[in-house]
Amino acid sequence: MTFIVRDLDRMEEILTKVMDARKVYDSGSESFSTSRERFFVVGDIWIATMEGESLPTRTYNHIAFKISEAGYSTCLELVRSLGLEVREARSRVDGEGRSIYFHDEDNHLFELHTGTLEERLRRYAAGKPQAFT
Repeated sequence: MTFIVRDLDRMEEILTKVMDARKVYDSGSESFSTSRERFFVVGDIWIATMEGESLPTRTYNHIAFKISEAGYSTCLELVRSLGLEVREARSRVDGEGRSIYFHDEDNHLFELHTGTLEERLRRYAAGKPQAFT
């Protein structure tokens, strides 16, 4: 997964503080690719950040990361402490989990979600939504 960002330091702050990413590479002034880059690991996911122009607009295209229900408030506090714009979560049916959506300064949308695919499929298989939260 690669994100093109104007400010590598700012994206590093977001990844390390909010996603608990571990930086494993920094090109510094060297470049083996099209621009300066840094590599991070979040769980088993390799994330690359490369210096470049921001996305021109914001969309609902996003990447979601699993968080625990117990960690929800802490994650929300971390996102807000970094001055990131929190987007209102979409309506959800009971049993689907909760989400924190936020944009970075380059118009990437991230989701921190407490549920799992298995939980969502089980809830959807149970039938028509009864109530939105």
